[in-house]
Amino acid sequence: MAKTVSDLLELVEMEEHVGGWWHGFITRHSEQSHPEAAVALKDIQHLLGIWFRALGGDGGLEIATADTTSHNARRSLLQRMAGTNRKADLAWRDENALRLPLRIDIFPEAQMNRDLYLWLAALAAMEEPFTQEPWFAHNQHLSRLALERFPGLKEKYLNLVEAHLKQRRLGHWPEDEIAQEQAIRRALVEPGSMRQLPPARRMPLPVPLWLHPNPPRPTLMPASEPPEEAGSGASQSRELEEVARKQTEKAETQDNDRGLITVRMENIFSWAEHVNVDRGTEDEDNDERADEVARDLDKVSVTRNGKAAKTKIKFDLDLPAEAEDDEILSDGLMLPEWDWKKRQLIADHCRVVELVAKDAGAIPLPERLNRTAAKLRSQFQALAPARVWHRARPDGEEVDLDAYLRYRADRASGCKVAADNLYRQMNAGARDLACLLLADLSLSTDTWVNNEARVLDVIQDSLYLFAESLAATGDQFGIYGFSSRKRDPIRIHTIKTFDEGYNGGIRGRINALAPGYYTRLGAGIRYAAERLKEQGAGRRLLLILTDGKPNDLDQYEGRYGIEDTRHAIQMVRSLGFHPFCVTIDEKGNDYLPHLFGSGGYVVIRDPMELPAQLPLLYARLTAQQH
Repeated sequence: MAKTVSDLLELVEMEEHVGGWWHGFITRHSEQSHPEAAVALKDIQHLLGIWFRALGGDGGLEIATADTTSHNARRSLLQRMAGTNRKADLAWRDENALRLPLRIDIFPEAQMNRDLYLWLAALAAMEEPFTQEPWFAHNQHLSRLALERFPGLKEKYLNLVEAHLKQRRLGHWPEDEIAQEQAIRRALVEPGSMRQLPPARRMPLPVPLWLHPNPPRPTLMPASEPPEEAGSGASQSRELEEVARKQTEKAETQDNDRGLITVRMENIFSWAEHVNVDRGTEDEDNDERADEVARDLDKVSVTRNGKAAKTKIKFDLDLPAEAEDDEILSDGLMLPEWDWKKRQLIADHCRVVELVAKDAGAIPLPERLNRTAAKLRSQFQALAPARVWHRARPDGEEVDLDAYLRYRADRASGCKVAADNLYRQMNAGARDLACLLLADLSLSTDTWVNNEARVLDVIQDSLYLFAESLAATGDQFGIYGFSSRKRDPIRIHTIKTFDEGYNGGIRGRINALAPGYYTRLGAGIRYAAERLKEQGAGRRLLLILTDGKPNDLDQYEGRYGIEDTRHAIQMVRSLGFHPFCVTIDEKGNDYLPHLFGSGGYVVIRDPMELPAQLPLLYARLTAQQH
C-alpha cells in the first residue's frame, strides 16, 4: 500500500512538472511579446509629460496608466490553446489624463518600444476633446496631423509601422475580414487614404499604434441619486481606480429574499447570478488576490441597495469636537469657484470660516531651531534697508546745517523766508513689499516623513523659521493655513495677520496647528488674494506651501480641482500679485507647470530641507522682484 501511495505521489509530481513545462512552452510560442526589451511607463513618465505638452497637448492632463482591454479579434490556434492574446494594451485620453500602457514590449528592440510611447503621446496631443469622428478615420486624421506638424516623427513612425505590419499576419480568413485587415494596413502606411473601415463579422486585430476605439468611461449615477455623505456607509475607497481605469455599469439591485432556483441541481451545468457584495456595509475580507482580480475584470457593476447598514460609525476624520475646536472669528465670507466644464465662475459658491487657535499661549522658539534661526536672522538683516537721514524736516533729532545755512544766507540777502524745515530725522528704511504665506493643513499633513517627523511637523518648523527671518527684515507679512470639507466650510486658520508683530503668541499659534480635512486650493488662494488687496505695498507676494494636488470630497478632484486652482492663480496675477508655490509632492512636476508656469513653483525633494530652504527661497524671490 505504501508503495502504491508513493507511486501515485510521483505520478502527480510528474504531471505537474510536465503541465508546467507545457504551459511555459506553449505560452512562449504563442505570445507576441518581448519581455527582455520591455519599457515601463514609470521609467519615462516624466519625459512623456514634457513631450506631450511640448507638442501642444492639454497641460491639465496627467500621465496615467491604462488597463489592458479585452477583444474578440481572431487568434491563432496556438493562442487559443494557450489562452493568450485575449487582451491588448491601448492608449487613450479622457478629461483627466493621458492613459498609456503600463509597459510596452511588443517589439524586440527597447528603442522601438520607447518610440511607440512617444508616438502615442504625440497622437494624443493632436486630439481635440469631445470629438465624434469614427475611430478608423479619427486615428488616420490624428496621424496625418502629427506627421504634418512634426516631420521629424516620420522616420520613427514608418519604422514602427513596418515592424508592426510584420506582426499582423494574414491567415485563411473570410473575405470580409481580409478586406478589413487590408484597409487597416493601407491606413497605417498612408494615413488619410481610407475613409471607411469595411464591415466584417469579427472585430479587427488591435492596432497598438492608434488610440483606443472605445475608451473605458465610468458610468455616473443618475442625478436623482446624489453621492452619499462621508461616513454614511458609502465606501470612499479608491482602490479600483488605483489599479486601473475600468468600464463601469449601473446594475439593478437584486432582491435577496427571492429564491435562486427551484429545479434539481444535478440538471444544471452552469449559471450566472448577481452576487450582492456590499463593501460599504459588510465585513471586508483581506483578499490577498484583490488587486489581481480587479485587473482581470473588464467591467465593474455597481448599484445602491437603498438599505442602511445595521451598524455604522460616523466620525469626522479625527478633528476636535466643537467645544475643543479653534475660535471662530467670522463665517460670512463667500467666494466664487470656477466650473471648467461649464466655463463659468459660480458666484458665492464657497463659505469661509476664519479661525484662530483658542488658548494658544506664548512659547519660545523650539530649541532645535535656535542655531538655524540665528543664522537666518543674520542673513536677513542684511536685506533690511539701511537707516537714512531725512533732511529739511519741520522737526527732528538734529538741526539740518545745510538747511540752516541756506536760511541764514537768504535772510542776509534781504529775502523773506520762513524759519521752517530746518531739522533732520533719522528713519529706518522699508521695502515696499508684502508677503502672505498660505500653508496647506489638509489631512495628508498627518503622514510621516520619517520615523521622527510628520509633514505637519516640517510645516511648523518652516513657519517658525520663515517668521524669524522676515521679522529681521522688517517686511510686512501674514501667515494663514487652510483646509476644506467640500465647499462649506473652507477653514482658514489665522496664524499671523499683517497688523500683528511676530512674538511668542504667534509661535503658540503655530504650535497649535493640527491636520484638517482636504485641499480646496482655489478657495484658499482666493481668500489670500482678498487679504493681500488690503495691503498698500507696491509689490505683493503670495507664497503657497503644500504637499499635494487640489482635492476634496465632492467633484473637486482631478481636472475640476486643477482648473479651478489655475483660474484662481490667473486671477491673482491679474491683480498684479506674484503667486509662487513650494511643494514637497514628488509628482509636482506633472501638474504644477500647468498651474503656475515653469518658473512659478519649486519642488523640494527632501521634506526635511524645507524649513531651512523656505526663507532662502523668499530672499531669492524678493531679490528678483526688486
